[in-house]
Order: sequence, then structure tokens, then C-alpha cells
Amino acid sequence: MHPAYSIIFFTTVSGLGYGLAAVLGLGALDPSALATKFAHVAALALISAGLMSSTLHLGNPRRAWRAFSQWRSSWLSREGVLAVAAFLPLCAAAWLSIFEDRYVQWIGLAGTVAAMAVVYCTSMIYASLKSVQAWHTPLTSLAYLAFAAAGGLSLACLFAAIAGAVNPFLALSAIVALAAAWTVKIAWRNRLRNMTPLSTPESATGLGEIGHVRLLERPHVTENYLTREMGYRVARKHADKLAAIAVIVGGVVPALLLLAAMVAASAAMTLVALALAGHVVGMLTERWLFFAEARHAVMNYYEG
Repeated sequence: MHPAYSIIFFTTVSGLGYGLAAVLGLGALDPSALATKFAHVAALALISAGLMSSTLHLGNPRRAWRAFSQWRSSWLSREGVLAVAAFLPLCAAAWLSIFEDRYVQWIGLAGTVAAMAVVYCTSMIYASLKSVQAWHTPLTSLAYLAFAAAGGLSLACLFAAIAGAVNPFLALSAIVALAAAWTVKIAWRNRLRNMTPLSTPESATGLGEIGHVRLLERPHVTENYLTREMGYRVARKHADKLAAIAVIVGGVVPALLLLAAMVAASAAMTLVALALAGHVVGMLTERWLFFAEARHAVMNYYEG
């Protein structure tokens, strides 16, 4: 599949925002601290930036509002409806922290549930597609949720460090979440590498009983929407290198930096900031591969 940069940015940035919002909803940071107030603003800003960037991939962004009408059957529509609804508890929690220096548990928990629900809907846009076998697995949703948690906890550690000190519980939670997220992702890629294609040129054409089907000519002489959007290919050796870099830069290095931040209090803010930066780089790489390595069943008609 063609890796659209707007969607890569959307899933990465909004995942960070919703993850941070979920952590704030659990009351993990002091609501009266100035850093926590900025954390609420940052979460809402990340979510908004991600949602707005997602419209750049639409053929006609002015009709984006129509996506809200199909919530009974479309995960994309459910994501849009829940994303709007989630702003209610998230904005309420931000207001309470910024203007009243307090945390209300039921509002915070409602925001946490809503944030994770939006991330789940985002993941199901891809996991529900039987035509893209690589995505059609519960591991896709699990990875999206785990990465949102890892990013949110890492961001929360940064704001805790800005407030004065790294919270050991938050840092350890972030390390566990990072380990879980990248473990799920490795399992996802192993499945991709070892899976037997359900859709083949033989099954697509119905000629499998005759023998092996070989493409003589493509259905179209020139490039079209399908070949541009569905026919992206990346060499396996390059994909494997990028995947290894993503795990190291986005998982191993941030975990070590968070451990170091728990010990070196004087440099905690710098170490946590570097850990977060590494995680973001790893996430962007992971999301690019998520699209680049996926193969749509329609390409059975274009590839021999």
C-alpha cells in the first residue's frame, strides 16, 4: 500500500495525544502543577493536529463531514463520531486542571476510556479489511493501543520531569509499555513474514484448477489509482533493516534513557526528552512500514 504521509502523521501524532490524554485521565500527574496544565493543552493540540491532517488524504476534504453518517457500518465513521465525543470529557478535564487545579475521577476516567476507544476505532479501520491480509489480525489493534499507551506514558514522564522530578512509577510503566508495544509489533511482522496468502492470482481469476497463473499483460497500460495506492512495493531487505532500526531507536534506546533518567535526576528532563524523540522516530518508521509492506488483494491482477 502507498504510505500516505498525512495518514502516517495522523496515526502517530493522534496516538501520542490520545495516549497522553488517557494517562492524564488516570490522575497520574498533579492537576495543580503548571506542567500538568501544559500537558492537557499538549494532548488536545496533538489530537487536533492529527485529526486535521487526516483530511489531507481525502480527495475532497470539504466533504469530510459525510464520514460521520455511516457509523453503523464504518469504523472510519465511528472513529470520527467518537473523536468528537471524546473532546467533551477531555476538555472538561483540561478545564478542571487549568482553571480549578483539581482532578475529578469520573471525568478523568471517561476521558481515558474515550481516548482509547478512538485509538481502537482507528486500528479497526485497517484490521477490519479482509482484502489486506497483513492488517486483518487482532495484533493490529493491540499494537495501536500499546503504542498509544507507550507514547502517552513517555510524554507524561516528560511533563513530570518538567514539573520537578521523574515519577519512578510512570517511568517504569512507560518502559513496560514500550516493551509490550514492540513485542506485539515483532509478532505482527513475524506473522506477515510467515503467513500463507489467502488470495492469489489463481484464486482471484478462478483458474487455479488449471495450473499456475502467470500475468501476461497488466489490465491497464498506464498508471491508475489502484497501481498508485495499492501497488507500492518495498524490498524485503530494506524493510527488515528499517524494522530493526525502528525497534532499536523507538524501543530499546528510549527504555534505556528512561532508566537512566530515574537515576540521573539532574539530567532527567534531557534524557526523557531524548527518549520521547527516539520513540517518535521509531513510530514514524513503524507506521511507514505498516503501509509499505501491506499488500492489497487487488494486486493479484497486476502482479504475476
